[in-house]
Amino acid sequence: MVFNSELVDEINLLSQYNLKNEQDGIKIHHNATPELRAAAQRLFDKGIITQADGGYLTDLGRKAAEHAQDLSMILK
Repeated sequence: MVFNSELVDEINLLSQYNLKNEQDGIKIHHNATPELRAAAQRLFDKGIITQADGGYLTDLGRKAAEHAQDLSMILK
């Protein structure tokens, strides 16, 4: 599987979540890039985050964010 730009945007967004505190969410503001807003919408549609503009990670989202952040650490 090749990571297209949409998947990379989603992975980058998941990498911004603080996994040490489940009460830390993310808010995507109206002036964010269209790519970031679209990534958040796709993650919401997939049931990975609780709001189309960020919010909190769902249980599935937490697993996805853990994997995204682990992959980032491994490749650095």
